Amino acid sequence: MIDMRLLVVDLLAERKAFGKEGVREIVAHFDDPEVFLWSPHTSERTEYGFGTVVSEPVDCDYIAITGSRRNVSSWEPWMDDVAELIRTAEVPIIGICFGHQIIAAALGGRVERAKEGSHFVSAVNYTDGSVVNAVFTHQDHVVDAGELEVIGSAEHCAIAACQHPTRPIRTVQYHPEATSRILSEALRLGDMTREESEVFDMSKQLINVKDSLL
Repeated sequence: MIDMRLLVVDLLAERKAFGKEGVREIVAHFDDPEVFLWSPHTSERTEYGFGTVVSEPVDCDYIAITGSRRNVSSWEPWMDDVAELIRTAEVPIIGICFGHQIIAAALGGRVERAKEGSHFVSAVNYTDGSVVNAVFTHQDHVVDAGELEVIGSAEHCAIAACQHPTRPIRTVQYHPEATSRILSEALRLGDMTREESEVFDMSKQLINVKDSLL
C-alpha cells in the first residue's frame, strides 16, 4: 500500500458508476492518498464526494489515467495536454484502457480503431508465463507500443499490457477496476443495460488494480 498525492486523470467523470465508482476502486489500492481529479475533457462532472477537483495537473507523487468514452484514434485538442503530462512527468504513471492507448500514442506509438468493439472477459498471457482473466471493453487498439515494452497479450489484442523500459510507467488495455460491484452499480445507475452486462463472465477470478499495475 502506498501513501501519496495521487493525480487521477479522470476521463469518465461524467459517469456515476464507471467514473465515480471506478476511481474509488483505483484509489482503494493506495494507502489513503490525497486525491486530485483532473478532467480536461469535460466541465460537467459527477459529484464524487471525495477528492479535490483541479483545472490542471498539480504536483503529485503518482498519476493514474483512466478509461474514457473518447477515442485516441479521433484525437481532440485536450488530449495534447494529457500527452504533454505523460511525456514530462517524473513520477510513476499507470494507464487503463484509454490511458493505455494515450500513453502509447504520447510515447511514439500508434492507435487504430477496429471495425468492431470488444466487450468480454478474456485471458491475458504475460511474458513471465502468467495468465490472468480481465474485463475488456474497447474498440481502439494500440498497434504500435512506441517506447513501451509489450508484456501481455490477449487473443483479440496483441498489445494488452505494457511497461516502460526506463520509466515507472505501466499500462493495460483491460479494466482491472471493473469489479462485480462496479458492474452492478453500472446496471443500477443506468451506465449499462442488463443485456450489455451479460457479456461479462464475472464468475471468473479477475486480476485487480494492484496486481496488474502497482
